[in-house]
Amino acid sequence: MFISPAYAQTAGAAGSQGGLASFISLAPLVLVFIVFYFLMIRPQQRRMKALQNAVAAVKKGDSVVTAGGLVGKVTKVEDAIVEVEIAPNTRVRIVKATLAEVTPLGSKPAND
Repeated sequence: MFISPAYAQTAGAAGSQGGLASFISLAPLVLVFIVFYFLMIRPQQRRMKALQNAVAAVKKGDSVVTAGGLVGKVTKVEDAIVEVEIAPNTRVRIVKATLAEVTPLGSKPAND
């Protein structure tokens, strides 16, 4: 015959290394998840928390950038709405949740 017969393994040989073998096979997966958590998830959570705090503390005179890309200066703050001046005498009302960046009043621009 061209095909050799296949025989089943005995139950005793497979069961003796089951605990250690399963731990060794799962160890790389657990290690990858731990590294992924510390390099990706945790820093993202910190950035989101900092942005939420900055949006909650936005005040008149702060410079903001919206998620849509509008850049302007805050002229009025309400509970959930911010009025932003994007050009001289051009004001728009923006929902606070759409703010992507808040630069406080006292910060200096970069030296270009």
